[in-house]
Order: sequence, then structure tokens, then C-alpha cells
Amino acid sequence: MLKIRLKRMGAKKNPSYRVIVINSTTKREGRPVQELGYYNPKTKVMQLDKTAALDWVKKGAQPTETVAYLIKNCNDDGTLNYQKKEVVKLSKKAQAKAQAEAEAKAKAEEEAKAAAAAAAEAPAEAEA
Repeated sequence: MLKIRLKRMGAKKNPSYRVIVINSTTKREGRPVQELGYYNPKTKVMQLDKTAALDWVKKGAQPTETVAYLIKNCNDDGTLNYQKKEVVKLSKKAQAKAQAEAEAKAKAEEEAKAAAAAAAEAPAEAEA
């Protein structure tokens, strides 16, 4: 069975990968059937022959999760369409503080609405 997977290259703690088609029983650094491109996760640089990769998938080659993600998010010219996540992760302490501030703000808004409603009713009672 053929797999489309990453072959690790590069120095220690500085990985770069080649996207290859290889027999599933062959070791990771073994001789590939075909090289489809390369990917550097640190710089998010990628060059991939997307048409060849999709042809191999049609022929029955199974892509790994990472390679499937790369093929899915690949532009037509073979570069990675990378969008940086806008979500900021907060610590538990910061999350609790933000939640407390949100609750305090909601409570203040409710009190302001109640005061406005009471002020609107007071002149109506004075006129009657």
C-alpha cells in the first residue's frame, strides 16, 4: 500500500520535510517512489505538486493527516495558504479575571436599564 507522507530532513531542532510517495512498509528515510515537494514548518514555506498528489490519491495512495492538511490548504501554484490564528490563549487566572469583568459589566448594564425604567415611570406617575 502506498502512502503520501513526510520525510524528515534538516538539522537537529531545525526540521524541514519532503512530501513523498512511499510504500507503507518502508522506513521513513527510505527511497521514495516519487517526491512531490517540500515543507518547512518553522517558516511555513511549502512547494507542492498538487496535481501529482491528487493523482496519487486517486490511484489509492493514503495521505497522512499532516499531508492531507497540506494538500487541502495548498494554493494552485503549490504554496501554502496559511492563516495565522487570531485566538489568543489566556491562562486560567486571566480567563477568570476576564469572566469576572464581563459579569460585572453585565450587572452594571442591568442596573442602568432598571434605573432608566424607574426614571421613565416616575414622571408618568407625577403627571397623573
